[in-house]
Amino acid sequence: MDLNLTPEELQFRDEFRAWLEANVPKDWPEHRTEPLQTRFDYMRVWQQKLFEGGWAGLNWPKEYGGRGANLMQQVIFWQEMARADAPPIAGDMGLGMIGPTIIHFGTDEQKKEHLEKILRGDNIWSQGFSEPDAGSDLANLKCDARLEGDHYIVNGQKVWTSFGWVADWCELLVRTDKTVAKHKGLTTLLVNMKSPGIEVRPLKMMNGETEFSEMFFTDVKVPVANVIGGVGKGWEVAIGTLMHERASLCAFFQVVYKRMTDQIIEHSHTIIRNGRPAAQDPVMRQKIAQCYAEVEIMRWNQARNFSQMMATGVPGPEGSIQKIFWSEYNQRLQQVAQELLGPYGQLGENEAYALDKGMWSREYLRSRGHTIEAGTSEIQRNIIGHFVLGLPKSY
Repeated sequence: MDLNLTPEELQFRDEFRAWLEANVPKDWPEHRTEPLQTRFDYMRVWQQKLFEGGWAGLNWPKEYGGRGANLMQQVIFWQEMARADAPPIAGDMGLGMIGPTIIHFGTDEQKKEHLEKILRGDNIWSQGFSEPDAGSDLANLKCDARLEGDHYIVNGQKVWTSFGWVADWCELLVRTDKTVAKHKGLTTLLVNMKSPGIEVRPLKMMNGETEFSEMFFTDVKVPVANVIGGVGKGWEVAIGTLMHERASLCAFFQVVYKRMTDQIIEHSHTIIRNGRPAAQDPVMRQKIAQCYAEVEIMRWNQARNFSQMMATGVPGPEGSIQKIFWSEYNQRLQQVAQELLGPYGQLGENEAYALDKGMWSREYLRSRGHTIEAGTSEIQRNIIGHFVLGLPKSY
């Protein structure tokens, strides 16, 4: 495993770093703490700037408007985005998951209709997979699509849909055949969210954000031409979408968590505990040292995982190790931050004496969901046990 960047990768990094220095908006810190629905248009403008600079859809094939970037270039992209403290990308789900799915499974007409609009951020996409009774057991979904002429009539519910409240389109996994095994009777539809019969209800999280939504479909008409991957092939399309779930994004999290750890270390020299700086408290010093060590473990384990992916060409089940690590590490990190900052860590953005514009209270509350989204820790451990360690399946 060679962790040194090649001359080509160094050139790529320097080019993107220079572009970020010239283009990251200087007023982003003023918008960072706004509610997501307020700052979303700001994020969309940022994506359009990335598109105009040739940086949107980095790993997409060049014929579809991307750069054909390899894995290490994607890693560098996210690392540099984090180091530059750049705004999030509004259409990240479309760029990272839906777009690659359309490229792989879509018809020529579907590619022509959707891909450039995804790159530009003109159309925002959501992923309609999870249901109240089909979270970890996705194949148990019940959202029904009945064929009538040249349309499917969709009825059912989806939940935990990221950016559902702002989405223009949805990659919707539905059941089209109830007579076969549950994995076999699924089909994926591309659904225009402006279609009659769709109701979207934003879900407010405990940190005050409305990142997710639940969606209700009542006699929604979807053209047969909007089937992607073939009727009855929905499970294969869904797995393909999840395989594209930003394998290199862990590099972004590692840099972000390293920056948070450094902030905690800085605060430990100014927060007074028992009449002296917290950095001089042996118990607190040990907890901060543990955080520092673990974020370095994350970096090296990430390098091992990327090396494996570059050797095989596909992400493997080892990625579940990283998913567990970053999601549970952030919870531990936020717990240490609250212990260090005390009551100051619980203050919101507009409250007197809030540190870092109330970031720590928001991050602590948001971290609770990390071990649920993108595959619960329990499911990830089952994957590691079965596919990595060779243990029997857990039933």
